[in-house]
Amino acid sequence: MPNMDTVTLGEHDAEQRGYWDAKQTDDINLLLGSEDGLYHHHYGIGDYDHAVLDAPAGRREEQIQRELHRMETLETGLVLDALGEVPSTARVMDAGSGRGGTSFVIADKFGCRVDGVNYCAHHVDFTQNLARERGVANRVQFHFTNMMQTPFEDGTFDFIVSNETTMCVDIHKAFAEFSRLLRPGGRYVAVTWSRHDAVHPRSEASREIDEHYLCGMHKRSTYFEALAANGLVPYHVRDHTEEAIPYWELREHSELRTGVEAPFLRGFREQSIDYLVIASERV
Repeated sequence: MPNMDTVTLGEHDAEQRGYWDAKQTDDINLLLGSEDGLYHHHYGIGDYDHAVLDAPAGRREEQIQRELHRMETLETGLVLDALGEVPSTARVMDAGSGRGGTSFVIADKFGCRVDGVNYCAHHVDFTQNLARERGVANRVQFHFTNMMQTPFEDGTFDFIVSNETTMCVDIHKAFAEFSRLLRPGGRYVAVTWSRHDAVHPRSEASREIDEHYLCGMHKRSTYFEALAANGLVPYHVRDHTEEAIPYWELREHSELRTGVEAPFLRGFREQSIDYLVIASERV
């Protein structure tokens, strides 16, 4: 296993690693993926089946959790759509791969090789075991490393994705690394929540979310500045903020709610926070 000094870059990285290292038995991530083996560390989109709220008391929570998981899996379609055609010969990096949900969805869809990178050691152990159980360990691999400083050679990847992970890192450093890792013409797809600085420079909702996750939500404008500075030219930008709201409305009814639901709902509704898909090409 790599030296921790090469995985943790700076004080904020250390805080983030500590946050995730402590979440080894978190039900909000583990229970939702227990049926199909897709464990997501992102949120959901689309409307929910409102009938679940009227389910009998003994089944209501189970149905809410299934619906939350369905919406989280539906969210990965944003990544797939933005990627476009991915040949089975392609190599994809999942930056901040968590417990592997997005990595496995990409591999299942396209039959390509996927390398997940993550600085949480127990996540890497979990996903490596899961890859073996799913019979895809030969083409879906997970690495204990930092997305801002990976061990891969220049131009290793045809595609890179990050699914709600860039708020945990310095995106200027991360995008510089992604630019190095992508071959010319390669694509980078980011799904992220960001501070809509044209509406509010720093809303209270964004502060509460940052405090909850020990993260640093970036301004919307900063994404485009960092992409341009590193030779990554956007070709697909979509705002899915309205589609992100129902997930949080449903999660407020779940026994797994964590308290961060209210600031997300407030931020999305007042448009001080938005939910974006940004796909760019390496020039």
